[in-house]
Amino acid sequence: MPFLAINIDIDPTMFDLGPLTLTWHGFFTAVGIIAGVWLAVALCKRDGIPTEIAQEIALVGVPSAIVGARLFYVFEHWDKFSGDIPRIVTGLTEGGITLYGGLLGGVLGGLAYSLWKKLPIAITLDAAAPGMLLGQALGRVGDLINGEHWADASSLPWAFRYTNPNTLGEIGKAVQPTAGGYELVGDVIILGLLLFVFRRIFRTPGWLFCTYMVLYGALRFVLSFTRTNEQVIGSVPVPQLVSGIIVGAALVLASILMRWPGPITPEFVARIRRQHPEAGEPPSATPDTAIF
Repeated sequence: MPFLAINIDIDPTMFDLGPLTLTWHGFFTAVGIIAGVWLAVALCKRDGIPTEIAQEIALVGVPSAIVGARLFYVFEHWDKFSGDIPRIVTGLTEGGITLYGGLLGGVLGGLAYSLWKKLPIAITLDAAAPGMLLGQALGRVGDLINGEHWADASSLPWAFRYTNPNTLGEIGKAVQPTAGGYELVGDVIILGLLLFVFRRIFRTPGWLFCTYMVLYGALRFVLSFTRTNEQVIGSVPVPQLVSGIIVGAALVLASILMRWPGPITPEFVARIRRQHPEAGEPPSATPDTAIF
């Protein structure tokens, strides 16, 4: 047992109030959703999408993310639910959601709403990406506390060792700090790159979101090598398969947006002109595409 491991002796449950149980994971998930929506709405507003419209997208995207997170978890752990279908809903208080499912559900829900309302989809996706990363990073703080995502044993000085009797981790075993350490730090780094580097570089609407897909997909693919309790198809972990699909989809989407970026707002055009005064007009920067 390595002496320098970081001991985490925190009960995953914050408190119980009768039938209501509040866990650290649930708390930080809620904080992450609130912070992520706030950031996405602020970025939408800066690029010309009214606050009320951005909030409407969030009101559709957040429930879609929750449903997607649960359904993806059920898919990954079907053996737990095949004999008790109602448990998919009734067992929500026991935990059981998957980040990838939440991302896919949230994006699809927001995308469907944007298509229905004929909104500038690429701009809303660009605003959603940093918000999603902020929410992911904050949510991973809950993973750090509860130890739910099991990882390989480690003798590194920053390894986590869960010691609380109620932990969801492997008690007393020093493990790689995958979800609550590496992924949390990775999310913050990618968030910084999106906000302070790529947002200033890209002229094509939607490319910021595509970059998020590629960077996070690559991060999640690599981190799967340190996880021990992931479901597999054949011998390949499901998250790695999904990561590969997402990276491939991002490259295809980026090539499509390069030629057909869709409608953009006057505010977006103005920002691109300020950041790239030498580059001329952004793609599709014509009066008939400015819908607000």
